[in-house]
Amino acid sequence: MRIVVLTAAVAMALSACTGDKSADSTPPPQETAVPSETPNPLLEASTLPFGAPDFSKLKDTDYQPAIEEGMQRHIEEIRVIADSQEAPAFANTIEAMERSGELLTRSTTVFYALTSANTNDTLQAAEIALAPKLAAHSDEIHLDPKLFERVKTIYDQRETLGLDPEQEYLVERTYLGFVRAGAQLSDEDKSTLRRLNQEESTLSTEFGNKLLAAGTAGAVVVEDRAQLAGLSESDIAAAAEAAKSRNLEGNWVLPLQNTTQQPVLSSLQNRDLRARVLEASTQRAEHNDGNDTRALIQRLAQLRAQKARLLGFDSYAAYSLDDQMAKTPAAAGKLLTDTVPAATAKARGELAKIQAVIDQQNGGFQAGASDWDFYAEQVRKAEYDLDESQTKPYFELNRVLTDGVFYAANQLYGITLKERTDLPVYHPDVRVFDVMDNGGKQLALFYFDPYKRDNKQGSAWMGNFVEQNGLTGAIPVIYNVENITKPVAGQPALLAWDEVTTMFHEFGHALHGMFSKTRYPSLAGTNVSRDFVEFPSQFNEHWAADPKVLANYAKHYRSGEAMPQELLEKILKARSFNQGYATTEYLSAALLDMAWHTLPADSDKQDVDAFEADALQRFRVDLPQVPPRYRTSYFNHIWGGGYAAGYYAYFWAEVLDHDAFQWFTENGGLTRENGQVFRDKILSIGNTRDLATAYREFRGQDPSVGPLLEHRGLK
Repeated sequence: MRIVVLTAAVAMALSACTGDKSADSTPPPQETAVPSETPNPLLEASTLPFGAPDFSKLKDTDYQPAIEEGMQRHIEEIRVIADSQEAPAFANTIEAMERSGELLTRSTTVFYALTSANTNDTLQAAEIALAPKLAAHSDEIHLDPKLFERVKTIYDQRETLGLDPEQEYLVERTYLGFVRAGAQLSDEDKSTLRRLNQEESTLSTEFGNKLLAAGTAGAVVVEDRAQLAGLSESDIAAAAEAAKSRNLEGNWVLPLQNTTQQPVLSSLQNRDLRARVLEASTQRAEHNDGNDTRALIQRLAQLRAQKARLLGFDSYAAYSLDDQMAKTPAAAGKLLTDTVPAATAKARGELAKIQAVIDQQNGGFQAGASDWDFYAEQVRKAEYDLDESQTKPYFELNRVLTDGVFYAANQLYGITLKERTDLPVYHPDVRVFDVMDNGGKQLALFYFDPYKRDNKQGSAWMGNFVEQNGLTGAIPVIYNVENITKPVAGQPALLAWDEVTTMFHEFGHALHGMFSKTRYPSLAGTNVSRDFVEFPSQFNEHWAADPKVLANYAKHYRSGEAMPQELLEKILKARSFNQGYATTEYLSAALLDMAWHTLPADSDKQDVDAFEADALQRFRVDLPQVPPRYRTSYFNHIWGGGYAAGYYAYFWAEVLDHDAFQWFTENGGLTRENGQVFRDKILSIGNTRDLATAYREFRGQDPSVGPLLEHRGLK
C-alpha cells in the first residue's frame, strides 16, 4: 500500500489519513488503562518546529486517553455548531467544522503512524479499544440531524452566498460526506448503520493484528546454510541476524514480505526451499494458530454489502466508487478486464521462455509459481545481459535517496532537503529532513523510516504528522515508510530496482502533501479520491529511470564510480521485461477485490478459498504460475486498510501517470518549467476542484491508455 489511511473514520473536519494497520497478538485490555504520573504531552500542541511530534516526551500510554479526550472535546465543539441560534452560514458551520477536532487530529495522526510502523502490545490494545469508539464518534457527527440540516441549508444556498470556488467545493464535499455517511436515513436505519460501522471497524482492526502476527510467525527458518546458495553474503548475514533476534542462533530466518512473491525467490538455487518460502507466503494467514483471517473476511464482506444496501447501493463497490473518478464498478472493471487478454498472453509467452531455460538445463520439471522469479532472472540475463547482482552495488540506499529521489525533486521543483538531527524520532532508524522551497522558505519537514521490522506492517506508505492547513498556517510534516531489509552493522543497504522505484513512488506521495496549497485541511494534499491519489506517486517513479537522474545516483557503493553507460542502457531496455507477469498478478488482486465487494447484501458467507478460485477463473486470470499479488487472506489493502473496492485505483491512476509523462516527453522532459506546471496544476490543488477537469486542463485532453500499454509492453 502506498499511502497511509486510518481505518477508524474520524469527523469530516479531520485531515483523514488512513492506512493498513498491523499488530501482533491481542494483549490484556488493562494494559491501556495505566494512569500517567505526568501531564499528557498530546493535550497541548507540540512546541517543536512546525508542530512535529515530540517523541522524547510521548509514552505508549498517552495515546488512548488523549484520543478519548479529543473525541469528547470535538463533540463539544460540534454541539456548539449544531445548537447555534445563528442562521446557518459558511463561517459558523462549514469553516467552524474545519477548525474543530484539533486534539483528536493531533493524537490520531501520530497514534496510527506508530501502530503501522512501530507497534507493540500497548498500542495494539489501545487500537482495539479505540476502533469502535472512533467509528461511533464519526457517526455521532454525521448522523446528527440538526448539524446536517445546517449543512444542507448552506448546500442548497451555495450558489447565492458569494463563496469563492474553493469554499463552494468544500460545501459540496461536506454535504456529500454527510449523505454518504447516512445523514438522510431514518432513525431506525441510522441505528443499524452505527452497529455495522462499529463492527466493521473492530473486525478490520482485528484483521490487521492477526495478519502482522501471521506474517511474523510465517517466516521461514533454515537450518542448513548450504540451502541458501544463491543469496548474497549480505543477505545471508541479514538472515542470520533475523534468526538471532528471534533467539534462533545457528539458524537463518527468511522473513516474509507483504506480497505473495518474496524477493529471495529470484536468487535461491534450492528448489525445495523456494517452494517452502512461497507456501509460507501464500498460507501465512490460513493456519489454525489463532491468526487465520478467513472468518473475519467472511463477516467483513457481509457487513460492507449490508451497509451499501442500507445507503441505497447494490454493492459496496457501487457505494465506494460513486465518489471516485471511476464512478461505477463497471467502469473500473472494464479497464481491468480489457487488459487481461494482453497481460495473460504476455505472461504465457514469458512462461514459455522460463520453461525453455529449465529444459535446456535438463531440469525435468514444469515451472511452478515458486520457480518464476529464479528463472526469469536467468531469462533477463540472457536477453539483456543483466541481473540484479550487477545493478545492486550501484543502488546504495542513501545515495538513491539524496542523489536520486531528492535530486529529481530539485531539478523539477527547485526544492532542497537537508538532514537535521535535533528532532526526536520514534525509532533510531528514522531520519528527519528540512524541506526548503525555491527561494529558501521552509516548505515542510520530512521523516524517512527505511527498514523492515517485525513490528512494522508490510509494504511502503506515506502519511502526515501535521497536515497543511491554510486556516492556521501549518506546514506539512510528512513521513515515508519503507520495508527494506536492514543490513548488518557496517554493511551498506543495496537495493533492487523495485526498491529504488518504491522510494521514488512514496516520495511522490510526499510531494503531493508538501506542495499542498489549500485553505481548508479536509481538502489538503492527498485527501483526494482513491483513484487519483496514486497518480502523483506513480508519476514520480518515472524519474528513477530518467537518464540524467539515474546517472546522478547510480554509483558504485565502494568506488563511487558511475554506473557504466552500457549498464545504464541495459536497465532502460529491460524496463518492460516480465511485465506480463507483473500485470497479471496485479490484475488478479484487483479483480479479487472487485469480486468480494460486488457481492449483494443477501449473499451467504462465502468460503474464502472457493470464492477466490472461482473469481480468478471467472476473470480468466487463474494462471497457476502467476498467483495474485495478494491472496484474499492477506490482502491488507482491502480488509485492514482503506482500499476496499479500491485496489483498481493503482491501474486507473497509472493511465493518468503515463499519459502525464507523455506530456513531459512532448515538452522537453525533466525541466523546472515543466515541473512548475505539474506542481501548480496537479500537486498543489489538493481536492479543491473536480480532478478530472483539473487533469484535462493540465494535459489539454482526456488521458489515453496507450502510453500505459506501451510502457508495460502490452501494445
